[in-house]
Amino acid sequence: MGGPVGRSSTPGGRTRSRVRGADRLGWDESPDESPQEGARQGDGQGDGQGDGDGPGGRETSGGGRRAAPGRPGNAGGARARSSRRAPKSAKRRVVRWSACVLALLILGTGGAGYLYYEHLNGNIKKEDLTLGDKQMADHKANSAGQTPLNILLIGSDARDSKANQKLGGAKETFGAPPLADVQMLLHISADRSNLSVISMPRDTMLKMPKCTAPDGEVFPASTGDVQTNESLGRGGPGCTVATWYELTGIRIDHFMMIDFAGVVSMADAIGGVPVCVDANINSRGRDGKGSGLKLEKGTTYVKGEQALQWLRTRYGFEDNTDLGRAKAQHQYMNAMVRELRKGTKLTDPAKLMNLAEAATEALTVDKGLDTVKKLYDLAEEFKKVPTKRITMSTMPNVYGTGANNGRVYPKAGDAEQLFRMVRDDVPLDGKASKRKKPEATKDPSAPVGEISVAVRNGTATDALGPAAGRAGHVADALKDAGFAKTTVDPGNVTGVARTSILYPSADLEGDAQAVAKALGVPLSQVKKSTEVSGISLAVGADWRDEGAFPVSKGKEKTPESAGALNGDDDKACMKVNPNYTW
Repeated sequence: MGGPVGRSSTPGGRTRSRVRGADRLGWDESPDESPQEGARQGDGQGDGQGDGDGPGGRETSGGGRRAAPGRPGNAGGARARSSRRAPKSAKRRVVRWSACVLALLILGTGGAGYLYYEHLNGNIKKEDLTLGDKQMADHKANSAGQTPLNILLIGSDARDSKANQKLGGAKETFGAPPLADVQMLLHISADRSNLSVISMPRDTMLKMPKCTAPDGEVFPASTGDVQTNESLGRGGPGCTVATWYELTGIRIDHFMMIDFAGVVSMADAIGGVPVCVDANINSRGRDGKGSGLKLEKGTTYVKGEQALQWLRTRYGFEDNTDLGRAKAQHQYMNAMVRELRKGTKLTDPAKLMNLAEAATEALTVDKGLDTVKKLYDLAEEFKKVPTKRITMSTMPNVYGTGANNGRVYPKAGDAEQLFRMVRDDVPLDGKASKRKKPEATKDPSAPVGEISVAVRNGTATDALGPAAGRAGHVADALKDAGFAKTTVDPGNVTGVARTSILYPSADLEGDAQAVAKALGVPLSQVKKSTEVSGISLAVGADWRDEGAFPVSKGKEKTPESAGALNGDDDKACMKVNPNYTW
């Protein structure tokens, strides 16, 4: 799927090279001299494909250091005669979480004693949650007052250390801005009953928001489509978060980032994850393309560099596209969760310490997850979700044409449906028949004639301009319903995927909900936001046509194009491309 090498300018004014082709989803694999694989997207001779998965973070050590297990002391030097154990300290409980929390979050098993709590805190690298200029809308609580959690996992292809350079190869990219070559959104439901994962192909073309780096450098919003993995080079992971919010409207609560060396050290510390292929595979073609992964038919426990090869393999799985690679990444994550939940790998205190050390050194997180205690608390939330209620999916997409041949775009209808289900906290496994709808606020609204509403036309999409007159049509409908103080904002035609009603403070929530009820817009699309000073209604791409708001009928289903995989499916086996067998 490789294409001609071309130059592209990033919105910040920087010019960098970009390899054409549909081989940009996971961490790069290439015909580099490195046996571990890897040309990343660059202007060298490598193919620039990627085989990676996993959340992301910068790892400079390439592996976790071993910490000698501490010897538990006995009060007064004597062993207690009572069979009752004294309660463990809060810090000791925190460390019991161990690195299975960080090993991709879906975890929580036992642990060993105190692991240098402050030392582990010092290992964790922190950056800003978002670098965008838009305030993310608040979550809408369910009737029990619970809110969902959304964590963005980022895989960085940085060649910023000797370990990463050895693993990633592609010498021409050493020191270049990193790419977010793996992006997965983990959504844990408000009631903690289910977990949904959406992978975004790294080739996805979209509009980049304005991002301001921590050092003050400003990256203007893009005027055209930019490949999503370039967001990481626009100031850091906070710009990747802002890009996700721009596209999906999904609030991101946290991010976790890991790099090549971090994946290897974590995979070694975990001790192996079972993966399956339906035939012998050798991901290295005559032209040098491939990750170097070589496995026999059936199930193999992979760890270390072999685990990284699995996560980065594109050539050899299915039709040699990024979609096959995403399936392999999902299979690995599900298997990792099942292994961690067995707990059998975490009974050895020395191994557990090694895992905790590797985990805290491997990760870069947002400042809201800057301590082991906070990571532990987050892990406890994920721990509540049974494996059978975990659903992996890939953003529905279609290939571009012309200059963007080989790149992908969100699939109209299907992608927005998937995003909407996550925004509205609808489980992707289809078991949402008893889901409680958002409740109306107890704060009464003002008389409709006194409610001021600004309506704007946000119906533009990547392929279509704004639908003519839509803001005026909706404003007229509101006036007919008695909202006499409705006005049209003619200057802002920035496209939004879905219609939304924003309000700035709690005292206007009732008024905003009154607007929604008058138009038939679901209450889940009414959000509090500090971006607005009054009630603002954006008519989105989901309401381009005149008439009543198009409310979905019946229970929403995950689009088939999302390729959903259940976390309990231990029979999944990757289909090997016949051209890469041995």
